[in-house]
Amino acid sequence: MGSAGTLRLCGKRDPTGQGIDRRLNVRQTRLVEITFSSGRSGAGPATWGQAAKWDVIRNLGTDAARYNVSGGTPITPGLPFAHIASIVSHLVLRHESLRTRLCETETGSRQQFEGSGAIPVTVRRCEPAEVTETAHALYFELQGQPFELASLPTRIGLIEASELIHYIIFSLSHTASDGWGLRNLLADCTTLLGGGAPDGGLVQPLEEASFQVSERGRRRDAAARRYWRDKLQTAPASQFPSRAGQPPAEKFPNAVLNSPALSLATEFVAAQLEVSPSAVLLAAASSFTEARDAVFQVVINNRFLPGMATGVNVIAQEGLFCLSGTDSDFATLVRRAFGASLSAHRHAYYDKLALDRDLAAMTCTGDSSCIVNDLRGLMPIRGFAKPTALPLRQARDLTTLTWPTEFPPRANVTFALDAQDAPGSMELAMTADSALLPRPDMERFLYGIEDLVITQALALGSN
Repeated sequence: MGSAGTLRLCGKRDPTGQGIDRRLNVRQTRLVEITFSSGRSGAGPATWGQAAKWDVIRNLGTDAARYNVSGGTPITPGLPFAHIASIVSHLVLRHESLRTRLCETETGSRQQFEGSGAIPVTVRRCEPAEVTETAHALYFELQGQPFELASLPTRIGLIEASELIHYIIFSLSHTASDGWGLRNLLADCTTLLGGGAPDGGLVQPLEEASFQVSERGRRRDAAARRYWRDKLQTAPASQFPSRAGQPPAEKFPNAVLNSPALSLATEFVAAQLEVSPSAVLLAAASSFTEARDAVFQVVINNRFLPGMATGVNVIAQEGLFCLSGTDSDFATLVRRAFGASLSAHRHAYYDKLALDRDLAAMTCTGDSSCIVNDLRGLMPIRGFAKPTALPLRQARDLTTLTWPTEFPPRANVTFALDAQDAPGSMELAMTADSALLPRPDMERFLYGIEDLVITQALALGSN
């Protein structure tokens, strides 16, 4: 597995003997490090993905934690810490992004990756019956901690019971990985836990940056940016013209619709209409803008080059989803949304900072301030309950809507809508500028998506 990881104590045991979450009867939390060595080191220009995420995160301070990428998996049966340390070391050496720092120079963002170092680890001890619940609590705790810009972009959480490790959690800065990269990391971890070896060759970030400055890379960048410019020249000036021109609200409310029924209905409609589940949600969201032509930024995987498919890196970027004629019947709209999403995919690999300069130079551009991001399956914390087996009409009674927090204003954002996993359910989390989309409208938007998809599922024969 490469150079074996070693444990270094870097913190004190919890003096209370209760850990951080007393509700879970946690007896002890300790902070340690897992070291790695004998890896390749190097430096070079940042990739398009790294530079774009760095440009956003470095100015957010403590709010940067909401961009973290986290996930975990149970370890059954449990394994000794030394075995897990060896696996972590192997993964950090295999994926250079996990040990890469970014910095800004006069010539632009640069990446520098270390051949040796140490990864911080939180080890939390609990009773065997409490492993899953304790893991979920630690997952959200790590997910909520911002990374220092000068630190390595990786943290590990381990759940220990009866002197063995029973759960591992990875929490990464978004400069190190996107959701698809995290999924690859968990797959590699699972392979190593089972005694296997992950697949061989990978395109590391330094090699990806070399492709991007090649002739082929420049052509792809130019075509993608041209697509964005052309689409935004004819896009509506606002997705919500009735309130356009107002200054942003002082706080952007966050609403979360938790709907087991929407989870069931989305998958059913997608299967019946032979489209992706994301296309179903995009079509539904398009129906609730005020413009006849919906324009959303959507996040695209972008793992198309050989060696990128299994890498842990930040390659996903925003694509521009454009869907005209949103007053079509919903089944037709879903099929057209699937085609529009394919166009967005084809033009989503580009130099984001160069695109920003392009758009700033245009005298007139349409509204691209609405963001829809399907995160389901990309930040897994395994052990979540499976979707409910209730009939759709009964599952609908379980829907809840909460308003958990508010965020500072977000530049050039009308709303950001995330579809994400929840225990036995799907969540639609919406953060919006309430000057353009007041709270009652946000509520109607979320419930409207649910109603539209469920009604279509019932019409197609779901029980």
